[in-house]
Parts: sequence; C-alpha cells; structure tokens
Amino acid sequence: MKSIISILAGVFIFVSAGTAIGQENLPVDPPPYSNNLMMDDQTYLFLSADRLEYALNSGSNPLIWDLQGYIGKEYNKFWFKVEGELLTVKKEGEMEFQALYSRAISTYFDVQLGARFDVAYNRAGTRTRSFAVIGVQGLAPYFWEVDASLFVSRKGDVSAAFEAEYDLPITQRLIGQPRIATSVAFQDVPKWGGGSGFKNIELGFRLRYVIIREFAPYIGVYWNRKLGETADFVRDEGGDPSTYRLVGGVRIWF
Repeated sequence: MKSIISILAGVFIFVSAGTAIGQENLPVDPPPYSNNLMMDDQTYLFLSADRLEYALNSGSNPLIWDLQGYIGKEYNKFWFKVEGELLTVKKEGEMEFQALYSRAISTYFDVQLGARFDVAYNRAGTRTRSFAVIGVQGLAPYFWEVDASLFVSRKGDVSAAFEAEYDLPITQRLIGQPRIATSVAFQDVPKWGGGSGFKNIELGFRLRYVIIREFAPYIGVYWNRKLGETADFVRDEGGDPSTYRLVGGVRIWF
C-alpha cells in the first residue's frame, strides 16, 4: 500500500509542475466552466459523465457514477450534480443530488448556490438528509478543474468538500487523469457515520483512451482513507478505514 501511495503522490507532484506534453494536439473537451463574459445571448446545454465505472474491491464491487451538467447562458446557468455508489451484492447504496444556480464571477470560475439531497439505503431501511449549498467551480492555475462546496444541513450541521482533477496528455488520445478529493465536518453525525474534523482523503489516477471527444473508456486505481473520528466509526462497524480499488469505466459528454 505504501508503494501505491508513493506512486500516486509522485504523479500529483509531476502534474503540479505544469506538464502539458502534447496539449496542443489533444482532442480538446469543451470548457464547461469557462465563460465569455462579453456574450450572454445563446443558451447552452451540457451533460457529462466524468465517472461511470465498476470497481473491483475485496468483498464488494460497487457501481459508481458522477454526472453533472447545466442549461443556461454565459452568465447564468442551472447546474445539476448527481453522485452515487451502489453495492449490488449487499443491496445497499448511497446517492447525492444537487440543484444549483450558477453565476459567472470571472472568465474561469462560477459561484454556485442551491440545495443538496442525500439518500442512503440498506436492508435496515432508508435515510435522507438535505443541505443548503454554496460553492465555486472552475479552472484553477495549471489547468486543474476544481469544485469546492460548503454545506449546511437542516439541523445546522456544517461540512465542506473539495475535489480537483487534471488532464495529463500522454499521446494525442491517451490521457492520464490524477484526482484528489477530501471532505471535512464541523460536527459529529453518527447516524451517517461521520465524525468531526477531516473525514477522508482520496487519491486516484485514471488512464483513458479518447475514441472520439465525446466517448473515452478508461481504467484506473484509487485509494480512499477515512480519517479521525470518521475512521473510528468505520472500525466500530467492523470495516476497514483504508480502501484500495481498481476501476474500469467510460467518460461521456454531450
């Protein structure tokens, strides 16, 4: 496991140096977060499945999805985001839905306001919760795509999440994508297995082949480590706070 973490860390250090080999020849994806602030006449529609994958893991092989899209003009858009994980063997899963108003605040960044709704289910039953959301999404220096959000639940629980991805061209069609994600909570939420403080750190790397710009299958690996009190909750339930997975899937956009 230490060797895997070292490899992933090396990839992120390499990417952060701003490497862009072959960038000019790459089949370029549309810049969903960029905004031409000189124009606001045309209505745009965008939908992407950044992650649509099957994971190989000891004991459970979940289906994972991460979909998002928007409809609107250059300045103002309606965004939706849907993430989830389904464990077919154990008949359990969790899903997150977000509906957001998005306003361009610069050429590369939007501020987003809206609501989030979570659903989790297993053999014992179904749980739900809802949040107000404020966040920023866009293209940071060195071409990192970032998404950072602050959440406040109906009960006043406050949490935050951050994720960043980078497209690393290897050839004109072969693209590496390192990814980092983390989350933090300011209160314990035992019902949802969350402790206060940093909850987790996730490092991943996916290698995709661009058949056409809109369709690219990929393989990858990622490591997720629960932290602090959240890790204690996982141990109390007999789980492992450190998870390593191999994944295979497809990336699609319209």
